Amino acid sequence: MMEPSKIDEALKDDAWIVAMQEELNQFQRNDVWTLVPKPSHKNIIGTKWVFRNKLNEQGEVVRNKARLVAQGYSQQEGIDYTETFAPVARLEAIRLLLSYAVNHGITLYQMDVKSAFLNGFISEEVYVKQPPGFEDVSNPEHVFKLKKSLYGLKQAPRAWYDRLSNFLLEKGFEKGKVDCTLFRKTTKEDILIIQIYVDDIIFGSTNAALCKNFSKIMQDEFEMSMMGELKFFLGIQINQKKEGTYVHQSKYTKELLKKFNLDDCKIMNTPMHPTTNMGKSDDERKVDQKVYRGMIGSLLYLTASRPDILFSVCLCARFQSDPRESHLTAVKRIFRYLKGTTNLGLLYKKSNDYVLNGFCDADYAGDKIERKSTSGNCQFVGENLISWASKRQTTIALSTAEAEYISAAKCCTQLLWLKYQLEDYQVSSNNIPLYCDNTAAIHLSKNPILHSRAKHIEIKHHFIRDYVQRGIIDIKFVDTENQWADIFTKALSVERFDFIKKHLNMFSISE
Repeated sequence: MMEPSKIDEALKDDAWIVAMQEELNQFQRNDVWTLVPKPSHKNIIGTKWVFRNKLNEQGEVVRNKARLVAQGYSQQEGIDYTETFAPVARLEAIRLLLSYAVNHGITLYQMDVKSAFLNGFISEEVYVKQPPGFEDVSNPEHVFKLKKSLYGLKQAPRAWYDRLSNFLLEKGFEKGKVDCTLFRKTTKEDILIIQIYVDDIIFGSTNAALCKNFSKIMQDEFEMSMMGELKFFLGIQINQKKEGTYVHQSKYTKELLKKFNLDDCKIMNTPMHPTTNMGKSDDERKVDQKVYRGMIGSLLYLTASRPDILFSVCLCARFQSDPRESHLTAVKRIFRYLKGTTNLGLLYKKSNDYVLNGFCDADYAGDKIERKSTSGNCQFVGENLISWASKRQTTIALSTAEAEYISAAKCCTQLLWLKYQLEDYQVSSNNIPLYCDNTAAIHLSKNPILHSRAKHIEIKHHFIRDYVQRGIIDIKFVDTENQWADIFTKALSVERFDFIKKHLNMFSISE
């Protein structure tokens, strides 16, 4: 069933009228608003209908979703809203939860709060226009005074988070010290973990009874939908099995290939040829900037479960302001690589040695335009890859040692975040191994006496020394052959590329 773009189209279809009426019934059940005469002294916010088909992981329409939203541009700061910030779970926090669950034999479940934002209380005095197509016949000039938040209101996410977090704290849950979207409840030797992403909630426990109890208290307080095992989250497919959890985006990958008419393209073994030399070229013909940016944006979302394409996508992303034919050819090669690896994803399995460790690497002066180096790093908990990054450095390094040292400092910040995140899971980490393949960078981090040789390096990068001296980070040498962060700094040969992919626990779902 097609999604209508205007209210007039929706009002001609009985199915969408039912969907809109269901939304308004939710408003009535949640006591969201009251119809009042239009005040002369207040700003009146407009409303509009948004129509979406809700799909499952197979791409089939599950139900029609009509949502009444407030128009953002008609809201005034300081009058209609003040504070708007609301924490949202990071993707690496979700991966850490998946890794922890696999290692402790926990099955993860998900739940979706129906019209979550309608549960949040607002402190401001806000008035909105009546819903288009559903105006009160006897009082057409009246407006609704809001008691609770509405989708589209600037403060709606914050109001919902405050309502949910206060409810969980009242029920005996503890909030994460670093991640405010993580909640846990410890009962004797059992633990119940909850991760919140706006209105999507992932939870799991070492004791199945705790999961049932949590489901019950949530259903008693809020209207819930979509309850069951975690299978599809933020467009990422998750297969939980006894041997491990497989995370992939095969459905999204196939949709991308079809969207950009590349589903019949020739397959490539790597996303970028090792000899590729990308730079600005004024002689080449320009390509459609909108199409190029659309391809890059779509690929960046795919890197949530595909670290193998991160470097190639980030390199191509540098030319979004003025894309040329050679840049578009490089992007199309990434798609041709995806064509042959649509089912590739990350495997999370139980690790005998559940410890935090990281790898960092740098490609000295890899950027051919500004001669800046590229930092790459990845972090593991046990054998499971949790986070990864590939980024051009902000300053021009004067030596390989400096480039590697800056990369190590970047990796250290992520390791520290993961260390404190793991403490919320009651897992302590010290002497965290950070593997680097440059001895000069290692000496620089361990010996302050070498400071005179690196006095031009920004102070912010030297913080790694403090953590090395305190024994929190233990920077170690690893030979280049076993440097897994190599895949995030440069284009590699087929053999090297496949070798590192295997050690990142990247497998096809059919394997």
